[in-house]
Amino acid sequence: MRKISADKISQTVESLCLHTVCHLDEELIGMLTESRRNEDSPLAREILGQIIENARIAGEQSIPSCQDTGTPVFFIELGREAVIADPGLREAVDRGVRRACRAAYLRASIVADPFRRENTGDNTPAIIHFFPADGDRLSITLMAKGAGSENMSALKMFTPADEREEIMNFIVGVVKEAGPNPCPPLIVGIGLGGNFEEAPLLAKRALLRPFREEHPDPFYARMERDLVKRINQTGIGPAGLGGKTTCLNCHILTAPCHIASLPVAVNLQCHAARHKTALL
Repeated sequence: MRKISADKISQTVESLCLHTVCHLDEELIGMLTESRRNEDSPLAREILGQIIENARIAGEQSIPSCQDTGTPVFFIELGREAVIADPGLREAVDRGVRRACRAAYLRASIVADPFRRENTGDNTPAIIHFFPADGDRLSITLMAKGAGSENMSALKMFTPADEREEIMNFIVGVVKEAGPNPCPPLIVGIGLGGNFEEAPLLAKRALLRPFREEHPDPFYARMERDLVKRINQTGIGPAGLGGKTTCLNCHILTAPCHIASLPVAVNLQCHAARHKTALL
């Protein structure tokens, strides 16, 4: 049995937080650059250019790429042959988030209660999704999820009698309803199947897939391409000011579901798609 230090986890979480909010993935920057070249609208090209320049400055100066440094959402896989030393996983993760928030003056965005709204002051507690795994390693993935895109996400409980076209219309409709609010161009995460609580988690996990990667199943790969085409035909464009770059990619993740239901969740991600993984 391999023992993993809680201090090491805290250090890793702090490093993930500091890096993720400041450095956008080079693959994402490449997609934005290609979209700028392919844009017909001068205004859309200008906005995409500003987004790319903003990312460059943020990376070079190690400052947040967006004033909303996000809710810290962690996807953690712990091998069955590994144990975490005291004080435990939750405490270790929150300690790392707290250190990062104070070290880099990250915006304190978490309130302790939905109605009383008292700010916790340090972005804790983090949201943690925990998954068992084989082996003796610990994988920590951080998604820094801004509220603008999160607020525009949606869930609908379809039935097996509903057609593919109805589901496609719902997904495109979520993006159209959102308009400029989620800061397009977007990555669209889609969860199909599971049940009421699993579908939204599938949609969020879909956003972690490599930006250019298609679904391995040709059926869903085609559905992803069709959705990208339809969403970009809405004309919402970068920042919602028009153009053909509303969506950079759609990622679908599926799970088995009950014979009587077909849950569909849509989790929108702004152009500042910030996530990174560390392996201990």
